Amino acid sequence: MADSRTVRLPQMAWYGDTMIDIDFPGSWEVTVCHTHGHSALALGDAGIRKAFANPIGTKTIREMARGKKEVVILFDDLTRATPTHALLPYVLEELGQAGITDEHIRLIAAIGAHGVMNGVCLRKKLGEEPMERFLVYNHNPYEFCTPLGSSSQGVPVVVNSEVMRCDLKIGIGSIVPHPLAGFGGGGKVILPGVSSVETISVNHNKLGGSPTVDVGKYEGNIARADIDEAARMAGLDVKVDAILNLKREVTALFVGDVVQEHREGVKLAKTHYAADFTGDCDIVIANCYFKANEVTLAPRVAHPFLKSGGGDMVLIAITPEGQITHYLARTFGSNIGGRTWFERSSLPPNTRRLTVMSPYPDKVGADWTGPYDMVNRARTWQEVRTMLEKTYGRTAKVAVIPDATSQYFPGEPALRTPSAV
Repeated sequence: MADSRTVRLPQMAWYGDTMIDIDFPGSWEVTVCHTHGHSALALGDAGIRKAFANPIGTKTIREMARGKKEVVILFDDLTRATPTHALLPYVLEELGQAGITDEHIRLIAAIGAHGVMNGVCLRKKLGEEPMERFLVYNHNPYEFCTPLGSSSQGVPVVVNSEVMRCDLKIGIGSIVPHPLAGFGGGGKVILPGVSSVETISVNHNKLGGSPTVDVGKYEGNIARADIDEAARMAGLDVKVDAILNLKREVTALFVGDVVQEHREGVKLAKTHYAADFTGDCDIVIANCYFKANEVTLAPRVAHPFLKSGGGDMVLIAITPEGQITHYLARTFGSNIGGRTWFERSSLPPNTRRLTVMSPYPDKVGADWTGPYDMVNRARTWQEVRTMLEKTYGRTAKVAVIPDATSQYFPGEPALRTPSAV
């Protein structure tokens, strides 16, 4: 199209990882807010092996595994971009060097209060071979959990009983900005990953409203401290955490003690996932890629970009599976929701119109973005562009966030709206 500018955005994580082109009138002012690390190079085999050979605060996995009887490997679900299939072989190699045989290893999907992973999802996450070699389970947050006492914040720590019967506990995940924990990864594979629904609920509800909690907040974050304490109580022996580029490739890897390795990883994550803020916009386009199935994360990052008088927010959330089942934060009836769900009576601040663009209709998926009757829907970018041009004509200031679910803006005003996590 003549007199236009085109921006390419990633989409379809776990479903082909393709790109979508969105175009704007050439007369519009368009700023693409890339993270500083979006194009970082993939780490490669040598770099991954170096991280496993030089763990932070612990012995190597093979040293820790010697003499152990039962091993559990925890991994996150498809709401997280972690390429577990690329990291798991290195963990299994370490265990093999220690003489641990397959029948003494089990894998558990640390889904927290999310819906279970079926075989299709598990193969996307783990690859084909692990499904045949090992027993692979979903965590059940409602049953089969063992009480471990209360944390310093008064949160009852109750953890998956199969995890607790193992004498070597390993977690695989990634470090990405997060609205509750500041940054994901670390002990989150325990809380919420394999904790009871009561533990998750109290941690989120009791601590989630603290001013110490927000996207990118790490030091002094009481929810993060509670998560770390729960991981210690559960005896998580080692954590493997990746930093990812915008292709979902591992660009840095941290292995070792769940708190120490995570602290080192966050030092890099703070700059890697940071992007420059541009305010006073008419339109903000918030692409959802890493966590397209958790679109609730995007509005809280995007709305401060808009003018104080309000503007258009467009969420691009392209995933065939729709929004993840979340037993705490989603609705399960016209006026029924999980323990952290709240009924939204308005759009996010500064948002006059909110549009969700996806070729896969999911009306109920708006339950954690805004009231159903106030959320506009579009299947294609052309529909969105036509609507925006009709409103703004030849002049508009636009911010494009390549992935509002995996980046943060240290210079952004503190105008956060509540969000499920």
